[in-house]
Amino acid sequence: MPRRAPPASSIKDVAALAGVSIATVSRVANGVLNKASPETVARVRQAIAALDYRPTSAGRALRQRTSRLVAVLAANLANPAMAAIAASAEVALRENGLVMVLCDTHDRPELQDEYLREMLAQQARAIVLLGAVDSPMLRKLHATPTPLVFVNRRSPVAGTGRFVGIDNRAAGADVARWALSKGLGKAALIHARSASSATRDRVAGILEGFSAEAAALDPAAIRSPEGRDHLAIGREGARQLIEDGMAPALVICTSDLIAYGAARAWREAGLAAAMPRMIGFDDSPLNDWVAPTLSSVRIPYGAFGEAIVAAVTGADRSSGLVLPHLLVERG
Repeated sequence: MPRRAPPASSIKDVAALAGVSIATVSRVANGVLNKASPETVARVRQAIAALDYRPTSAGRALRQRTSRLVAVLAANLANPAMAAIAASAEVALRENGLVMVLCDTHDRPELQDEYLREMLAQQARAIVLLGAVDSPMLRKLHATPTPLVFVNRRSPVAGTGRFVGIDNRAAGADVARWALSKGLGKAALIHARSASSATRDRVAGILEGFSAEAAALDPAAIRSPEGRDHLAIGREGARQLIEDGMAPALVICTSDLIAYGAARAWREAGLAAAMPRMIGFDDSPLNDWVAPTLSSVRIPYGAFGEAIVAAVTGADRSSGLVLPHLLVERG
């Protein structure tokens, strides 16, 4: 016969073991600590741990109109940069008593909306969009009290939601200034056709940075192949440059994944020895292992977690938090 699971511990069991009232256990379990002494709080927490007590989150969520769940919807978890930010968020949320639910929208509006509806049904405390796309459900959510935090890309609905990320426009301008300071003014640019604010701002900053020094990029050297896969975009953009006889001294890519694809195109064309210098964005954790000559704009992954928690909990009262970036030169 199958063995029955042992009965779950109740709040009464915890109260009895800790020698306190049920109300005191409820307050401690729900994070209300100002009505009990530190010794009492410690005793209750020890009893909770000893009995492996789990408060009924569904009932608490209904009473408080919130829960411990924080939904993180990422546009592409195959991108090491997004995976690193998600990992940072999970650690920080867990350390603050919150539980992360992670979904991959694959940059598809209909899939993003499916997850948004499900997270609302689960009464998620907040929804963090790590690379949002415009979608009908997202627009509806802006009129609800559910906190929305936009990470890496700003909200596609202008003027709404808190933002956590770098100043992509300034980072693009920094890349242009760096290129010119190195004598790499004969540059090409490969970027996705994405409508995301991150791509738009990076491209705008790059073009403005070159133009400010009277060294505008040749329009023929700017390529933006169709598609969502950044590896394929980089490969196709570089293939076009090679076929058109372009020989840039530098190829600027709006993500490291695009740069990986571009480098492959030069190798496949038998031109590895003539491959131009490259610079990307994100400074993927993989770069030191697989792309040791790729310069990149580093995003401070480790800082994202605490910034996201501040936005979720309301500790950050501003419209968002702009994190510092750093241009890492290699090769």
